Amino acid sequence: MYPARFRYEAPRTLDEALDLLRTYGDEAKVLAGGQSLIPMVKLRFAAPEMLVDINNIPGLGYHRETAAGVLEVGALCRHVDLEYSDILAERRPLMASAAPMIADPIVRNRGTLVGSLCHADPQGDWASVMLALDAEVVAASATGRRVIPMAEFVTGPFTTTLLPGELAVEARVPAPEGTPFGRYLKLERRVGDFATVGVAVAVDLSGGKVVRAGIALTGVGGNNIKAVAAEQALVGGELDAAAVEEAARLAAAAARPRTDHRGSADYKRHVVRTFVTRALESSVPVAA
Repeated sequence: MYPARFRYEAPRTLDEALDLLRTYGDEAKVLAGGQSLIPMVKLRFAAPEMLVDINNIPGLGYHRETAAGVLEVGALCRHVDLEYSDILAERRPLMASAAPMIADPIVRNRGTLVGSLCHADPQGDWASVMLALDAEVVAASATGRRVIPMAEFVTGPFTTTLLPGELAVEARVPAPEGTPFGRYLKLERRVGDFATVGVAVAVDLSGGKVVRAGIALTGVGGNNIKAVAAEQALVGGELDAAAVEEAARLAAAAARPRTDHRGSADYKRHVVRTFVTRALESSVPVAA
């Protein structure tokens, strides 16, 4: 199938891109990695009047830490850049765990973290990781910028709070509040498949106590789910076997899976509970 007709622009500055988005509004789509958008356009699931290709705009392919320890990821930072990042390997264990599990090498070479967040697929891995880490998305428009908490960014399947004319230019991950631990676990039918179930777990420890916890779920609801009750059950106490068991139980209760060809709802809840337990026990020092 051939895509519907569309106009194509490849601006060389951010201001030019934002002017195009302001002009075309809902009729414009942003092309970064294109690993989700191009198949949708070819199949006519999307028929934008305008494609705004931002790949010629310099200065958007970064990932870096600020002096305050905040991790900033630009709109053109590829999955593969994060997969081989020393910053992630040394100081961001959850992201380092997730990066090699994003789709397959072909997709990782072109796709972007920010683009994945904007696509808002309920089976998208990065959205759960960013939820677990309490990240933010920076949106730019011709009139200025605003910062959107990840917990408010995705509102439903393939739907975000980005407004017409806005471009997501950066994701921000706050500095850890203690020693960070974390892991991403994903059940997939084959390598590169969407997640049947995914679990992102991040824990910061200080003085033997959990000072911050993040748990988010992939593929078990209409959007990625932040398991708030499970997080709250961990914060303030030691991470022992009882705490792990309770967090896993509450995370499974937060899941909203549906029975389909990938498995029953009960099976998927069981996987959530198992993965939260496994992620905590394998990545964090658990008290006896």
